[in-house]
Amino acid sequence: MVALAAIPSTSVALVVSRSITLGVANGIAASAGIVFGDLVFIALAILGLTVVAEGMGSLFILIKILGGIYLLWLGLSLFFKSDSVKITASKNSNKRSLVASFMAGFILTLGDIKAIVFYASLLPVFINLSTIQAPDISAIAFITVFSVGGVKSIYAIFATKVAIYAQRVNMEKLTRKTAGGLMVSAGAYLIVKA
Repeated sequence: MVALAAIPSTSVALVVSRSITLGVANGIAASAGIVFGDLVFIALAILGLTVVAEGMGSLFILIKILGGIYLLWLGLSLFFKSDSVKITASKNSNKRSLVASFMAGFILTLGDIKAIVFYASLLPVFINLSTIQAPDISAIAFITVFSVGGVKSIYAIFATKVAIYAQRVNMEKLTRKTAGGLMVSAGAYLIVKA
């Protein structure tokens, strides 16, 4: 799971861009949303509801499209902001931006075909879901939280450090446009894959 979480993806782009633009707390909030989405898929796989999830294909398509539109809006708003808008990369985050970051991570994960395939198809290969017990479920949740959440949080911390460095060497415009481009790319990817 650590290796899968570390591979550059739309979720990594989201965490990095939220960290760069709103600070490390928002990157970690996006990471928490991603982990929560993963836990939802684990619950579906364990409860045998993967058939229901597959049957609700149009709902997942709608979630992917809405998530993609949201990421496009965030990315474009960053990309086209005036030069007077600064990248904060600060430790101060308001509750609203943290909730938005969490929801962005959660929605992105619910629409991520790789997560759906992994939890619906590959997880049952590694774990016999018919014999799973409460301690096993706890262990799976623990591994998910610390492997996926840990890797994404490391991305958030390093992205913020890069943003702070960019502020010092006056690369704010380039950093903001790069973060905006990453978010637009992630949103477009979700919409195209829907």
